[in-house]
Amino acid sequence: MSPGDSVAIEDAQITSGTPPPEGAAASIIEGRSPWRLAYERLRRDRASLIALGVVALIILVAIFAPVIAALTGHGVYEQFRSTGLTPDGLPVGPNGQFLLGTDDQGRDVLVRIAYGARISLIVGVVATLLEVVIGTVLGLAAGYFGKVVDTVIARIIDIVLSIPFLLFAISLVSISKPSLTIVIVVIGVFGWAAVARVVRGQVLSLREKEYIEAARALGAGPWRIMFIDILPNIVAPIIVYTTLLIPVTIVIEASLSFLGVGVPPPTADWGTMIAGAQQIYQQAWWYLLFPSAALLITTVAFNIFGDGLRDALDPRAEQLYK
Repeated sequence: MSPGDSVAIEDAQITSGTPPPEGAAASIIEGRSPWRLAYERLRRDRASLIALGVVALIILVAIFAPVIAALTGHGVYEQFRSTGLTPDGLPVGPNGQFLLGTDDQGRDVLVRIAYGARISLIVGVVATLLEVVIGTVLGLAAGYFGKVVDTVIARIIDIVLSIPFLLFAISLVSISKPSLTIVIVVIGVFGWAAVARVVRGQVLSLREKEYIEAARALGAGPWRIMFIDILPNIVAPIIVYTTLLIPVTIVIEASLSFLGVGVPPPTADWGTMIAGAQQIYQQAWWYLLFPSAALLITTVAFNIFGDGLRDALDPRAEQLYK
C-alpha cells in the first residue's frame, strides 16, 4: 500500500467514524511522522505546487540568465542605438529581435529582467537568512533566559521596530555608496526583530515542558538545550516564516532601487527598471509592464507557497486536501 493510499484510508475512516481493518491500521501508523504528514498535505495543495513550480522557473531563469543573453545575442549592458531605439529616441516594442522590447537606453528588456531576477533572489534569500539567523538566536535567548535578558532584548526589538526603515536606508546611502552588500545588510539589520518576536513566543511555550526539565536535570547547559532540544521543535514555524519573508524582502529591495538608494545602475534590477519607465510608460508600456509583472509574479508565488507550507506544517489544520 502506498503512502497516498494510507492517507486516503485514514481520511475515510475519520469521516465515517468506523475503525480501519487491522492491516490497514498498521499501514496507516507506519511512517506517519509530522514531516511526512506535512508532505502528504502539501502535495495535495495544487495552488502551492503551482506556486512552487513558478518559483523554480524563476530560479532557473536567474541561473541561466547568461544563456538567455547568449541565445538572444544581447548583452545585459549592451545598447542598441540603431535597432533598439526609434528615430525619436524611444524604446522599440516587442518584436522578433527584442521579444519583450527595449528600454530607454536601447537594451533588451528580456535579458535585463533575467539578470534582475538574480539580484532579487540573491537579496531575498541572503538578507532573509541574515534576518532569520539573528532573530532566531536572540529570540531563543530572550525566551529561554527570560527576566533581564528578555527585557533587554525586548527593548532592542522595540527600538529597531520604531526606526523608520526607508529614512535610515536613505541616510545610510547618503554617507556611503549604494551597493548590493549595503542593501542586504540594511534589510537584515532591520528585519530580524519580527523574527525574534515569533521565536521568543514559541520558546516561552516550550521551555517548561517535561523534556526540557529532564535535560536540565541531566546537567545540560542552556545553550545546548536551546539549540539541541528547543530549536528542532520550532524549526517548522521558522521555515514557514522564512518562506513568507522572502517576498517581503524582494519587494523592499525593489522599493529601495526604485527610490534610487538600492542597487546602483547600470546593474539590471526590477526596481530600477520600473523607476526608469515612469517617464515614458505611455509611449513604451512594455518597459513598465514586464518588470512589474516579474516582480508581482515572484512575490505572489512565494506567498502562495508559504501559505500552503504553513497549512501543511500546522498540526491543528482541519482542512482535508483532495
